[in-house]
Amino acid sequence: MNALTARLDALRGPVPAVPHTARTLASLTTNPGCDRRALLDAAGVDKDALAAHLNLPRPLRTSAIALDHGLAFERQVTDQAGAELVKLLRETLDLTLPEVSYDDVNRVAGREPSTLALRHTHTRNLILGAARDPARARTLIDHPVLRLTVAGHPAYLEPDIIAFQHHETFHIVEIKSFPVIDGQADPAKVAAALMQAAAYVLALRELLADGGLPPERVSDQVVLVNPRNFSRRPTATLADAAPKIKSLRQHLGRLRRLPDLLDQLPPNTTFDLALDHEAKATRPHEELAAALSAPRAHYSPGCLHHCELAHFCRNEARRKGHTAVLGTTVRDDVAGIDTIALSLGLADGHQHPSRDRADLTRALRHAHRVYAEVLEGTT
Repeated sequence: MNALTARLDALRGPVPAVPHTARTLASLTTNPGCDRRALLDAAGVDKDALAAHLNLPRPLRTSAIALDHGLAFERQVTDQAGAELVKLLRETLDLTLPEVSYDDVNRVAGREPSTLALRHTHTRNLILGAARDPARARTLIDHPVLRLTVAGHPAYLEPDIIAFQHHETFHIVEIKSFPVIDGQADPAKVAAALMQAAAYVLALRELLADGGLPPERVSDQVVLVNPRNFSRRPTATLADAAPKIKSLRQHLGRLRRLPDLLDQLPPNTTFDLALDHEAKATRPHEELAAALSAPRAHYSPGCLHHCELAHFCRNEARRKGHTAVLGTTVRDDVAGIDTIALSLGLADGHQHPSRDRADLTRALRHAHRVYAEVLEGTT
């Protein structure tokens, strides 16, 4: 165990780390400036358990009905050794090969492997074998397990499908149950799917690089498979994930600053819930809240949709009068002025600006005059 791992383990306490998934990695890009989130995720802290102990509301979760619908659609696409999927891939990737071999990593030698590590080993052998042997290049890998290094730790990821086609290029295939209607899908859902796929692309490139093969053999183009219109008939489209891949790579690189973030914490800071013999949290709320307040947060209203501790950070921002509670547009417009009180003071002349805030202060005072004139005109 290295020193960084020991420090992160101390933050988490004597409980297993919550493993990263493609969704948690994608969430790194939604608020990259949040030191609090970076430390909690790097240490594998169970943010949902923290929020539950502090009696905080959490983001809405996907309903069981929606999850079942998604699984049913995935099974429909991959049934019969992926026959439907192979047809879609031939159309989307211009496959001319008459046959595509199919391997389900959930079944190894006729039985289900017991751990993600075993499934990853089998996935690695299949991919490297296909990449090195042209005779095995027609490979469709279902339920693969990839591994991506995150802050020095391995994170196991589970894409839907990996396809290997005749131009010696791997493609990640993501099967999603949101529809494509008249050739258009919900842009926000597509963006979320591509950000998850970006994690899989990086993991697959890491696998090839570790095997001595060019990571460029993994395409930036991701195949999205969705229901067509209002039916359950699948359709496939190629989507460019390159911007998402670049973004995620940059944010993963920022996790290298963890030692600096840890150095800024008060001595003996921990997010340990002090579980008793019945696994019930016993740590005093005030003590836990003080520990959470130690690392700097970067709250915005969008956090409410994806972070379990967003309400804690919002309450903190409200108490301190941060401009972030007014939304990202306002926060960005008054960049460099962190509090509402200071913004108002500069606007009405009660506060005097420093040299680097002169232009922004003039804009605030102009807005203040316009607002006053509007109010005067309505009375």
